[in-house]
Amino acid sequence: MAKEHRTMIKDPTQARSPVEWQVRFREIYDQAVAAYKGGVRGADQMFSAETTAFLAFIGGKPQELYDFVEDWCEVGEPSFETVLEITAVRHDFFLQEQRCEASSNVISADSFPSPGASLGSLRWLPRIIAKARAKLRGELPPDLMYGCGADRPFLRKVGIHPADFLRLVWEAGEDDQQILKRVEESAKLLAKS
Repeated sequence: MAKEHRTMIKDPTQARSPVEWQVRFREIYDQAVAAYKGGVRGADQMFSAETTAFLAFIGGKPQELYDFVEDWCEVGEPSFETVLEITAVRHDFFLQEQRCEASSNVISADSFPSPGASLGSLRWLPRIIAKARAKLRGELPPDLMYGCGADRPFLRKVGIHPADFLRLVWEAGEDDQQILKRVEESAKLLAKS
């Protein structure tokens, strides 16, 4: 019987096929859900050094995954599929824009727009735009979450999936007016349906 041979990939871009990293990500997510249900609390307690290294390898952070797991276990959302789609957008940004070089910058939670800030007639939009930009760059502070319990109702109200909103923000760059226009168009379509 032949032994299975695995090659360690030295070039991170070669190890990021959707199937390869997504299978491992699912395993980690499922283990984290089981750990949370078993009473484990906190990203530091939940994730090993190996898991933390894998998350960094795909552009992720333990705290972000912990927050998704906590929300799933406590309120039943977001689903794994949504978490995977959000993570895939971050992963793509990490590969394409950051060339697999994680940002060392972490934005202070105090520098984000207040929850009551508005753009156009949409309260929360400035805050979620800033959070999306920070999520894309891997610069969210540990006490903020993209896709949190306030982001999800806002995105449902305007008819945009959290991963699609990330892609919209990526595409728009720093053009808040382009984002506003697309969000307003989506909200109008949703209202007509």
